[in-house]
Amino acid sequence: MFSSITAVVFFIYKKCAREQLCVLFFFYSLILTKFFTENLNTCCNYLFYNVLFRVVNNNKYDTHKTTKTNSCNFSCRNGKPLRRLKQIDSFTPEGDTIIDFSLYDALLAGFGKFVFIIRKSFEKEFKETFNKKLEGKAEVAYGYQELDSVPENFVNPERTKPWGTGHALLMIKHAVDTNFAIINADNFYGKHAFETMAKSLMNIDKASYNFNMIAYSLKNTVSDYGFVSRGECQVDDKGYLLDVTERVHIEKIEESLQRKDDEGKFVLIDDNAVVSMNFWGFTPKCFDFGTDLFEKFLADNTENLKAEFFLPSVVNEILKSGKAIVEVLKSDTKCFGVTYKEDKEIVQVAIGKLKSNKIYPKDLW
Repeated sequence: MFSSITAVVFFIYKKCAREQLCVLFFFYSLILTKFFTENLNTCCNYLFYNVLFRVVNNNKYDTHKTTKTNSCNFSCRNGKPLRRLKQIDSFTPEGDTIIDFSLYDALLAGFGKFVFIIRKSFEKEFKETFNKKLEGKAEVAYGYQELDSVPENFVNPERTKPWGTGHALLMIKHAVDTNFAIINADNFYGKHAFETMAKSLMNIDKASYNFNMIAYSLKNTVSDYGFVSRGECQVDDKGYLLDVTERVHIEKIEESLQRKDDEGKFVLIDDNAVVSMNFWGFTPKCFDFGTDLFEKFLADNTENLKAEFFLPSVVNEILKSGKAIVEVLKSDTKCFGVTYKEDKEIVQVAIGKLKSNKIYPKDLW
């Protein structure tokens, strides 16, 4: 199994004051082995990208002053090429990736600096793709997450799986001192989600424990071609998150949505169930929880080479503390994603319609 993690951090300034506000977007995905070469594990199993945006004025992003660049293919450490990752796979005749649309929407919403956290082995290829696209539009910087990015006594040379989305969050602690948000690299969220998140975070005190998330109806997030994993959310009558439960197997069966319970049996799940698509908003106070939780996770999983420190687990622990609240910002739109290769055509058609309707220009860059 091949897993890829991408994170993006956005910084902006409030329009009426120079107080900095940060918005982090985190991308996480699980990719099936059939898209990659058989010796993938010996080449390089995991990627991590982190992008940081910053805006210092009120200028809008000028789509007419952009230049196009081609997506790149990542190569493994021994020089043998890998199949294209879906995060940088093209979905339009112009070669646009899903990440391109996320960056474009973020720029329009007012973000202007990107810090990519990646595996060092992919630095050259990644810079060749995104530095060119963002040149003159946003500042670009890089950070790195590796398997040994843990306390020395927990480093295990036999481990090949990344430590998970919660660990990735901790990797940007040094770069974030304002509000931030997190998304998945292979999900197409659309303009409204970015605008909603940015406006919300701008009104949150960065010294508070007031967090938020973009939520979707389950029916707007599933695949027609197989099962998906989703975080089912319990929300109170005031619109605040109570709990997130990871549902690792949800699929369409005979025109209904069903999930597997703890015994592996299928049970019905509401089409309109509120689910997380990993679009979270935090203040820097989230780091007060994350570090201690991760160290406990490491101590509890010293012999488990596949254990991952998931971001929803961090959120649940934060909620249990009683110190923080998470406002649920619901979206009625679809969240496009590519879980299976058959999904790609559906996403291509949907994006094509958005371009035809002038929601996006023909050439993003």
